[in-house]
Amino acid sequence: MSDKHLSTQFDAELSGISTRVLEMGGLVEAQVAQAVEALVQFSNEQAQTVLRTEEQVNAMEVEIDHALHSIIARRQPTARDLRLLIAISKTIANLERVGDEASRVARTVQRLVNAGVSSRLRLPMSDLSFEAELAVAQLRKALDAFARLDVEKALEVLKQDDAIDKEFDGLLRKLITYMMEDPRTISSSIDLVFVAKAIERVGDHAKNLAEAIIYVVKGTDVRHNTPEAAANMLR
Repeated sequence: MSDKHLSTQFDAELSGISTRVLEMGGLVEAQVAQAVEALVQFSNEQAQTVLRTEEQVNAMEVEIDHALHSIIARRQPTARDLRLLIAISKTIANLERVGDEASRVARTVQRLVNAGVSSRLRLPMSDLSFEAELAVAQLRKALDAFARLDVEKALEVLKQDDAIDKEFDGLLRKLITYMMEDPRTISSSIDLVFVAKAIERVGDHAKNLAEAIIYVVKGTDVRHNTPEAAANMLR
């Protein structure tokens, strides 16, 4: 078998795995959006749908992971191809954790609904929804950067991570104020603190994806650096 034929086969396998990663990313993105919708609507049914999706996400992670191990064992890739496979492994692990955060939100919704918490209770649902929109947008941008191996877009994700952190801080202050003003909100507000933190972690995982993309393209590890420092490292 010619080297060219082997190379063509390898490229086809890499393309197939990358497609599956993007499918997994789309599924997880929808899962997060649906979990937040379940929270805003206090919908037990939508929460249950999110939890069913978790099983599918977990199965995709295992499937892609097995395919990665098979390629590494059979092809013995070098340089950029190996970096890509390592980045894909990190990407699916982060996507699976995003799914876990969505499921955490869904379980909180079920707990609130089952406890009889009213959707009319004064709680910052619109703020949580806005935080989630920021996180989902970050995840979408990171997945787009992965699809295109676009370093500039990946850097944008790093630069915009602070916006979600600031939104989380503001939500935390607001929830503390609600608890001080109305003791009836204490239990549900504590639950929503964990929801806000779960959403903030979605943004963190998007940032991890962006860092992995930069590593694939440039071979530079920008973890634990500020966005400005990361950009300077790539010049």
